[in-house]
Amino acid sequence: MESLWEKYACKEYKNSLTLMKKHCNYSRNNIPQQQDVTRFLQDHTQFRMRPVAGLLSSRDFLNGLAFRVFFSTQYIRHHSVPLYTPEPDICHELLGHAPMFADRDFADFSQEIGLASLGASDEDVQKLARCYWHSVEFGICREDNDDIKAYGAGLLSSFGELEYACSDDHPSS
Repeated sequence: MESLWEKYACKEYKNSLTLMKKHCNYSRNNIPQQQDVTRFLQDHTQFRMRPVAGLLSSRDFLNGLAFRVFFSTQYIRHHSVPLYTPEPDICHELLGHAPMFADRDFADFSQEIGLASLGASDEDVQKLARCYWHSVEFGICREDNDDIKAYGAGLLSSFGELEYACSDDHPSS
């Protein structure tokens, strides 16, 4: 993934990942401890990762963001299917989401979406959830040189999706 991140990840992701390699023990041979990642995030953006057993309702998930809490699953995908998992696993959380939560602007944006969900109607919570989910999981942007770069965790944690979404061969390029 490292060569793909270098080529296709947004600069905020790459900057944060560099710091997390140094401070959270991110490496090819190690799955960082969530406690170390949380400590790092709290120092940088006051966000923290909180373990959950599975998916939450949109309201519960977004409400957590309002208080700078990102709920994170703990299991790891089965080795027989390394390229797919039906629900987010710890690889997706740590490689896709955590580096972006180390970026102040992204963390502030996430909190604002969460704050907007507090006291919102069920219909509005679903609209906020769709907006957040589509951008945070599959978001792409154009950087200064007009290249397409990824910031979405679903892209950044999947080499096939990342390359497809950001390569010059992509239909929207």
